[in-house]
Amino acid sequence: MATTVREVIDALEGKVSAKLAMKWDKVGLQIGSMNNRVDKAFTTLDITPETLDEAIRRKAQLIITHHPFIFDPLKVIRTDEVKGDMIARIIKHDMNVYAAHTNMDIAKDGLNDWASDLLELQNVKILEETDTELLEKLVVFIPSEHVQKVSDAIMNAGAGHIGEYSHCGYYLEGTGTFMPLEGTNPFIGRTNKIENVEEVRLETILPVSIRNQIIQKMMEAHPYEEVAYDLYPLNNQGEKNGIGRVGNLSSEMSPEAFIEKLKQAFQIPSLRWTPGVSETISRVGILTGSGASAIGSAVAKGCDCLVTGDIKYHDAQYAHEQGIHLFDIGHFESEITFVPSMKKILQNQVEIKGLDIEVLGATTQKKLLITK
Repeated sequence: MATTVREVIDALEGKVSAKLAMKWDKVGLQIGSMNNRVDKAFTTLDITPETLDEAIRRKAQLIITHHPFIFDPLKVIRTDEVKGDMIARIIKHDMNVYAAHTNMDIAKDGLNDWASDLLELQNVKILEETDTELLEKLVVFIPSEHVQKVSDAIMNAGAGHIGEYSHCGYYLEGTGTFMPLEGTNPFIGRTNKIENVEEVRLETILPVSIRNQIIQKMMEAHPYEEVAYDLYPLNNQGEKNGIGRVGNLSSEMSPEAFIEKLKQAFQIPSLRWTPGVSETISRVGILTGSGASAIGSAVAKGCDCLVTGDIKYHDAQYAHEQGIHLFDIGHFESEITFVPSMKKILQNQVEIKGLDIEVLGATTQKKLLITK
């Protein structure tokens, strides 16, 4: 059975939800149709003439880009201009374009977690909080002999997480009653006869952002024609989401030694450094992409340094005034890991969903700012 764009996006957003994105961002499907067929997905940091040529050559139907291909509203689409020509070629080849931008920056195991792993940071926390997950309580009634199957489906879909614990639930035995009416096809019982069935009341907690996929999996596993379940809004605070990360090095090191660590981790020949007051680096803040706005947050979180990209002169001046080391490794260099990280996430998600597609990574992405 053919896989659709919708199925691939639903699988991906189970891990990198579009709802995580900053309000100003332009994420999601930008060109194409949710109903289009996908055999190959192609991940890239940017859609450029080179990466688009590669995607066409490798016969990908879905391009997943980090930086949104369309950010500002289009006033014209002219095929004698580069942008318009690329749009025309995407449509001509029946391709679809999807952007995962700040949601990928914020997501667990997203870009900032990958960058933290490259630096081998420990006790990693969020640098800047963006929102707190909304939670609901799910209560469902299950015939006793099907409890394990339904419970596994619910928990494996993402319900039942409380802090560092998973598969959290409460099970209460009882008796359920119902009477199938005319036109029904009951799993248990007969039409127009009241039935008494030994059932288990399962209570668990779920994030609102993935409620629909949890309910879908519950319905698929539940034997009843009409599933009795309730959803209750909760005031409990769920998992905090945020952009950037803060973590500790396994041992403190000099700024010069840390520079060498950055060069090795991000495979760069050079970087820009604004010296701070600390003689050693121990606590590190990192924000991939353009992160000058997080200097104050890094200071507030007790960081010795901030690692980011796109630093301007006055950003460096502010960091100097605050006494924090500022390392500019480059926008491209800090985010090029999007290609392997998104490829890995999508491969895992489509395997979980049982989707038959191939996931490709761009090899033609060019660094545009070159230091000589």
